[in-house]
Amino acid sequence: MGLVWFLSRLLADPRNPWQVLDRPNARSLHARPVPRMGGLAILIGVLTGSAFLPWHFSWRLDVVWAALALVASVSWYDDIHGASPRVRLFVHGAAALSVAWAYLQWPHMLLPHWALPVPGPVAVVVMAVFLAWWTNLYNFMDGMDGLAGGMAVVGFATLALLGWRAHDLPYAEISLIVASAAGGFTISNFPPARLFMGDMGAATLGFAAGIMILAGAQRGDFPVWAGLIIFSPFLVDATVTLIRRLARGENPTTAHRGHYYQRLVRSGLGHRRVVLGEYGLMAACAACAYAAVGRPTSTQWDILAFLVVLYGILVILVGRWEGHGTDKGKVSL
Repeated sequence: MGLVWFLSRLLADPRNPWQVLDRPNARSLHARPVPRMGGLAILIGVLTGSAFLPWHFSWRLDVVWAALALVASVSWYDDIHGASPRVRLFVHGAAALSVAWAYLQWPHMLLPHWALPVPGPVAVVVMAVFLAWWTNLYNFMDGMDGLAGGMAVVGFATLALLGWRAHDLPYAEISLIVASAAGGFTISNFPPARLFMGDMGAATLGFAAGIMILAGAQRGDFPVWAGLIIFSPFLVDATVTLIRRLARGENPTTAHRGHYYQRLVRSGLGHRRVVLGEYGLMAACAACAYAAVGRPTSTQWDILAFLVVLYGILVILVGRWEGHGTDKGKVSL
């Protein structure tokens, strides 16, 4: 964490000659240019921490590291020069397919006490689509100060706890490394942000989250639905927003400010209130996932039902609050 915090301060320093600025656009909630290479600090932190992992664990992850490097590279290029959505999706798909083919197996228990057997080749394709979607989902949600970094801290820390409880220390260690790296960055990203993680950070964290959810289920640490619960604040917002935009005939690749967190900021709540509320939701979902694993099937279904009702209520409340607010969330930070 300390290393990433230090690197983040350097990258945010206006005297940095290699600084790349994120200028406000149709999707932005910020009103002034902000440096956006924080993903580089996160990646360096993760790589540095991973160098101390036991060799017998890390050698199996060659394909994963190569795929992460591929996602990070195209995202780095996109941050500096800009890359077309087709190029990004192609690279994300290739990286996801390589990991799904070489490392991952179809997870058991997609829902409590419910498994879906899938033929090998089909399973590989489905998991690759899952990883590619997760990569872009995380990138979609990186649109507000402190949000994506906080989700990474809470999400990967909870994965670490689940791995530790399952006596899978290598899994817990690498999850904790990612959470710590994200924490070091989030200090500089908390509203008002002095540094953004950029596509390099968001896409890499999203890809890593998808891998760790599937890998944790594969290793028997927790069922896949528990991993989805942990990251459900991002999963629900991005998925529902995408469905709404498609239903209205909008181009899903164009910039927008239609995510629920963006709508709350624009309605006047402000960055800090919204992000702190999101942190509370993240913590609640993480606690539900941790409490549900290992409980009787009926209890697991009760927790899932509670979360469905909770998200339904939140969707209604956001709509009502937005109706009373105005588009005044874009303020000078």
